[in-house]
Amino acid sequence: MSPHPRASRTALSFTVLALVWGSSFLFMKVSLVGLSPGQVALGRVSLGATTLVIIMLVTHRAWPRHPRTWLHLTVVAATLCTIPFTLFAWAETMVPSTVASIVNATTPIMTLLLTPLLLPTERLSRAKRIGLGIGILGVVVLVAPWRVLFDGGSVSLPGLLAALGATACYGFGGLYMRRFLAHTDLDSITIAAMQMVLATALALFAAPVLSTGAVHLTLQVVLAISALGVLGSGIAYIWYTGIIREWGPARASTVTYLTPVVGVTFGALFLGEGMHWNEPLGGAIVVLGILASQGVFDRRFARRGTASCRA
Repeated sequence: MSPHPRASRTALSFTVLALVWGSSFLFMKVSLVGLSPGQVALGRVSLGATTLVIIMLVTHRAWPRHPRTWLHLTVVAATLCTIPFTLFAWAETMVPSTVASIVNATTPIMTLLLTPLLLPTERLSRAKRIGLGIGILGVVVLVAPWRVLFDGGSVSLPGLLAALGATACYGFGGLYMRRFLAHTDLDSITIAAMQMVLATALALFAAPVLSTGAVHLTLQVVLAISALGVLGSGIAYIWYTGIIREWGPARASTVTYLTPVVGVTFGALFLGEGMHWNEPLGGAIVVLGILASQGVFDRRFARRGTASCRA
């Protein structure tokens, strides 16, 4: 496949992934009406695993036999799926889905903070550093720390800390995958299927402690948890694994710059959660950060400079 079609496919996967993962905060909030946080996490990984196993069977893919690969994927499954899914579900019992989606945008920051630990030789380009800086500014505007300080404690600190713990797991898991699995001969579907199967095993192991409580299933709850599992925890992980391989963990994790825009919009439209002026402004700044990190502005300035010289 030539570089241009591959780049276009990766960019399309990135956009769809932002929409799917951005809507996951809405689906989590709806799922929590009838399920506990642990049950939400178990439901989404088990449905995701089922979806991916079916794809593996239909496409006649073989499961790897190397114990080391399974060991590495167990770490990835815990840090990219089981632990953060549980933390985010628990956080949404205390904070609005809009706030959870906003905090999710700190994943690239966590990735950068943890990069020296797992990838000490990797350096970010100038465009990526500028883009991340702009993105961080957008996240600050979205989070609006002045509201946290002066809004009468309306934002739960434990909820925020749980969500931040989840994004720290995402940052670690993406870097770990980059270091130990980027050069394997496994394709994205196989890695994603292994990841979800192992995440389900871990969730089942913790179920006697974390997945207790009564279950109240309604049509809305079933549809929400199904969307979380089949799309957000199944097919989406094929896309995300492919993006990490093509773009690297730092750039791939910038998908979380767009998920707050989707999450805030859906939370306001479907759950009636309030939207303040800082949220659309922060979202616009986040989009600028995405464009800058991909070198869009550098290329435009370079073209203008070349045109000026020729004139």
